[in-house]
Amino acid sequence: MPKKNKKKTKAGKKAAPQVTMVAENRKARHKYEILDQVECGMMLIGSEVKSMREGKLSLDEAYIRTKDNELWLIGADIAHYNNAGMWNHDPRRPRKLLVHGREFDKFAGRAHERGLTLIPLRVYFNARGIAKCVMGLVKGKKLHDKREAIKKRESDRGLQRAMRRR
Repeated sequence: MPKKNKKKTKAGKKAAPQVTMVAENRKARHKYEILDQVECGMMLIGSEVKSMREGKLSLDEAYIRTKDNELWLIGADIAHYNNAGMWNHDPRRPRKLLVHGREFDKFAGRAHERGLTLIPLRVYFNARGIAKCVMGLVKGKKLHDKREAIKKRESDRGLQRAMRRR
């Protein structure tokens, strides 16, 4: 019986699964209060996957809508893949997101409440090389909430500096 080669770290434990981050929606943390989040799959074509592996994805102005009991990622910009030739994709086409039925019921039902929306928070390739999107159920922040968050972050940063100098 042949032995399987398992990668192990020095302590004898298995290596952590390799996750490759493609894009993150950093503005979302500033603009919105994230109430809940869930991981979902993405239906992509070949040239989109290859372009994403090069890191050419923008989540600015992207959002998620429900249509016919399906979730669609709208406004995400995946740049053209240079070597695709005439089989290239439309950079801003809507892309279907894949979730379990119970997760769809939970998120889509709550997204129809007043003031709540679904947005993509980050996109990455998991250890198996499958593209995943983390979508969040969010509520928009008011201007005074954003100012409070900035004040809190600056005061925390000042405390960290003071602790390092001690």
